[in-house]
Amino acid sequence: MRLVNRTFDDLNPGDHAELRRLITADDLYVFAAASGNHNPMHLQDSDLDGDGHLERVAPGMFMASLISAVLGMQLPGPGTLYRRQVLDFHARAHAGEEVIVRAEVLDKADGIVRLSTEVRRIADDVLILSGEAEVRAPTTRFESEDLEIPGLIVQRHRHFEALLDRARPLAPLPTAVVCPDDANSLGGALLAARESIITPILIGHADAIRAAAAAMEADLTGIELIDVPGPDHEAAALACRLVHDGRAAAVMKGHLHTDDLLKPMLDKAMGLRAGRRFTHVFVMDVPGQPEPLLVTDAAINISPDLATKVDICQNAIDLALSLGMDPRVGVLSAVETVNPAIQSSIDGALLSKMADRGQIKGGQVEGPLAMDNAIDMGAARTKGLKGNVAGRANILVVPGLDAGNMLAKQLSFISHAEGAGLVLGARVPVILNSRSDSPMSRLASCAVAALHQAAGAKA
Repeated sequence: MRLVNRTFDDLNPGDHAELRRLITADDLYVFAAASGNHNPMHLQDSDLDGDGHLERVAPGMFMASLISAVLGMQLPGPGTLYRRQVLDFHARAHAGEEVIVRAEVLDKADGIVRLSTEVRRIADDVLILSGEAEVRAPTTRFESEDLEIPGLIVQRHRHFEALLDRARPLAPLPTAVVCPDDANSLGGALLAARESIITPILIGHADAIRAAAAAMEADLTGIELIDVPGPDHEAAALACRLVHDGRAAAVMKGHLHTDDLLKPMLDKAMGLRAGRRFTHVFVMDVPGQPEPLLVTDAAINISPDLATKVDICQNAIDLALSLGMDPRVGVLSAVETVNPAIQSSIDGALLSKMADRGQIKGGQVEGPLAMDNAIDMGAARTKGLKGNVAGRANILVVPGLDAGNMLAKQLSFISHAEGAGLVLGARVPVILNSRSDSPMSRLASCAVAALHQAAGAKA
C-alpha cells in the first residue's frame, strides 16, 4: 500500500479527495467488537421493527469513521490530526450498499485546515451525512510503499447461514432422531424443527426424553415420540424400519455411541446399505475462507484402502454438488509428489487418474497434495503446481481417520470453524453430531442433510 501525504503548504482551497466503499456485514461486526456498540439494529440478523426485513443499519459513527479514512489516507494524508468534526445525519446506509466519501479543502490558517465532508450512497446519490472537519495538517513530507496492516477474520459463519437460507424453503425433512435423551441432542433436534428444517420423530426411552425436555423447559407437544425401552441399538434399528416404511427421510444421532447407531444400518436385510461404503464428511465453515471446506473421512473408515477412498471421494463430490459447490478434491499426503514409501501419496495419484478416466465423476480430483499447497494458492505456485485444484481445494480427502479427526478438530478449536457432520452412502443421510457440537453445528447438519436429500430426490 503506497501512502503519500499533502503538507500544509501544499494545500489550497478546492483541493478534494474521495473514496468508494462497499459496506459489508463483516464491517458491522468489526465495528461492534471495536466500539462495544452491540445494538442489534446494526447486526446481520435483527428485525427489531417486526417488518420481516433485517435492518443491518450501518452505525452512524461507522459512517463517520469513513471520513477519517479520507483525511488520514489522502487529504491531507499521513500525519493529519483531528481537531474538530461536525456531523449532520440525513439518511441511513446498510450492509450491501456502496457509498462514496468526499472531503474538500475550504480554507487554511496557522497550520489548521478546514474541510467540507460528506458521504453519499452511490446507487441513488442520497446524502447520508454531511459536515465539516478541522484538522492539523502535516508539515513533513511522508511517502511509503511498505505499510502493512494485519488482516482481521470475523468469527461469523456466513456459509452455514447461507445453507440455512437455502434449506428453509424446503419441506421439513422427516427425521428419526435416535435416543435424544440429553440437552444437546434433543435441543439440536428441536432447534431444527423450530427452523422448519426437519420434522423430528423422537425414538428411545420415552421417560428419559421427556425428562430431558423438562430440564430444558421444552414443549414436546405435537412431536411424535416412540418409546423403545430396550438397548440403544434397538432404537437405531427402529429408525431403519421407519426409513424402509417411508416415514423417515433422514436419521439423526442422539445421545448414543456411534457404533450402536450404525450397526443396525449395516444389516443386509433391514439396514440402509445403498451400494457404496458408508463414509463421513465434515462440512466446515471456516472463518475467512471463501466457501465451505469438506473434510473426509474423519469418523468411520479408520485406514481406508484405495477402493474405500474411491467411495469417500464420490460421496463427498455428490454432497458438494447438492450444496451448490464446484467440487475440487485435494487428496492429502505429507508430500505433493509420489513416494513409493508413503501409501497416501500413491493413493492420491491413483485417485487423480481414476477421476481423469471417469471412474470418479462430478468433480476434479488431484493428488497427492500436501495441506499447504492444497488450500493456499501461494504455496501451490511455489511448488510449481498447476491446475484448478492445487491451492483451491474445497474437499480434503485425508489419509486416515486419525488425520481427518485431528484436522477437523484443529479447524474447530484453533480456527474457530463450525462443522456439520453427515454419513453418506446410506439410503438416506445420517446426521452425525458429537456431544460437544454447538447448536449451530447441529442446525447446520440438519440443513446439509435436507439439501442433500432434496438434490437426490431431483436426480
